[in-house]
Amino acid sequence: MKKKILLPTDFSRNAWNAISYAVELYKNEACDFYVLNAFNATGYALESMMVPEPGEKLYEEAREKSENGLGKIMERLTFRDESPNHQFFMISQFNGLLDAIKDIVDKQDIEMIIMGTKGTTDARDVIFGSNTVMVMEKSRNCPVLAIPEDATYKTLNEIVFPTDYKMNFKRRELQTLLDVAKITKAEVRVLYASDGDPLDEEQQSNKNLLDEYFGGLTHTYHALYNIEPQSAVRCFVESRDSDMIAFFNRKHSFFGSIFSRPMVKSLGRYAKVPVLALHDLRS
Repeated sequence: MKKKILLPTDFSRNAWNAISYAVELYKNEACDFYVLNAFNATGYALESMMVPEPGEKLYEEAREKSENGLGKIMERLTFRDESPNHQFFMISQFNGLLDAIKDIVDKQDIEMIIMGTKGTTDARDVIFGSNTVMVMEKSRNCPVLAIPEDATYKTLNEIVFPTDYKMNFKRRELQTLLDVAKITKAEVRVLYASDGDPLDEEQQSNKNLLDEYFGGLTHTYHALYNIEPQSAVRCFVESRDSDMIAFFNRKHSFFGSIFSRPMVKSLGRYAKVPVLALHDLRS
């Protein structure tokens, strides 16, 4: 069964890098890739509160720019992607980015969103741009893999999965992580930032569940003691040169909310490590 992957683009270098990463990650898998550009007729808000309609100059100029950009991406993909199992669909939509993504995710039954961490207008010192943060936070029914600007695809050897063992995971919530680890043969490192106390009964039960879910994969358990979770992840990833971080974007969790300023700042230090945001499908 084909995988369905959504690739949002604003035609930036980072967006193209994310597309390239996605194609390489799934090079041996049958995939339909949907390359999406959400365009707006910039400038109209200054002149009128009326949204431009098809046929009007501002709308048509923006649409043409969007379609031309997608045409160039299709041309580049035709030259570089040699997998007979890959199909590409270009989508130009007059919409806000998040609404366009939600629309395509729903209509095409998308399994994962892969996008760059920043776009054309983000400052050079910002690793996770506002659009990426918004999509990772608001696209609650679809996992998001964020590819940093400096990340180049290499064989995934190790995926770090931080947890406090307080969440009763469901297999379907971990499915994207399981799939990525399986197709890349990556080993999963489960990381726990411990305060020194032994796991309680609930935590041990949840750890046993993880052991069951990761049963078909090579996986190991690690604990760092008396260190903040964000620092634990950073130290672990840097010391081992890990290839990806996967975690649950869930409020009141191991990280609090990933989108708190300290967490974004901390994640921003992993300038070359893709980050997979999974979601608690029960919230």
